[in-house]
Amino acid sequence: MNEIKILLAEDDYDVNQMINKALTKEGYNIYCTFDGQEALDAYDHEEFQLVMLDIMLPKIDGLEVMRRIRTTDMTPIIIISAKTEESDRVIGLGLGADDYLVKPFSIAELVARVKAQLRRFLYYRTNHDAKQNVKEYGAIKFDLDNYTVTKNNRTIQLTAKEYEILKLFFGHPNRVFTKAQIFESVWGEEYYGDDNTVMVHIRRLRNKIEDNPNEPKYIETVWGIGYRLGNSL
Repeated sequence: MNEIKILLAEDDYDVNQMINKALTKEGYNIYCTFDGQEALDAYDHEEFQLVMLDIMLPKIDGLEVMRRIRTTDMTPIIIISAKTEESDRVIGLGLGADDYLVKPFSIAELVARVKAQLRRFLYYRTNHDAKQNVKEYGAIKFDLDNYTVTKNNRTIQLTAKEYEILKLFFGHPNRVFTKAQIFESVWGEEYYGDDNTVMVHIRRLRNKIEDNPNEPKYIETVWGIGYRLGNSL
């Protein structure tokens, strides 16, 4: 296994060391930090393939740490938090998290979620197919080989989940996807009716790629069914 570096920011020492021990056992290199400033300092000096953040961190809270990371990078981020309210999950996902793990959690669930995020992210990073695969639609260019999206030749910073949602639409330009189909395809998990997760990511993606997110042309809503790649460009 190539060295996988995971940044962990968790101020509860026992939880921090439990996660560290479990993921180290899986062969990952864990960088343990205990406050937001320490996490950002580590992020500035190392390249990580995954970030795990508690929300209630000292000095700089986890949501602010995530916001700063998302200004420059699409590295997968898993929020780990004792907050169980749906609104907290929606806020975390809306600000750029790829997954949300609620305390207390089992080691098996922790490892499974970490592996799922790394598997999806590293698939694109380690794709050595020499053939360039660029899809264009309107002003957007979608480079499957280099894991980049540009609009009018300007790079759009997307999270791993946003990238996979856009990839799903670009790969099936004439198909209408239900929320359940999007969730199961992108998250790789069984859908249990949590519309908010998909809606938050669609809204966030529209804010990045649409000229006017309130009148979307790239990702259109098909009322009563789901979403599709727009056909009005």
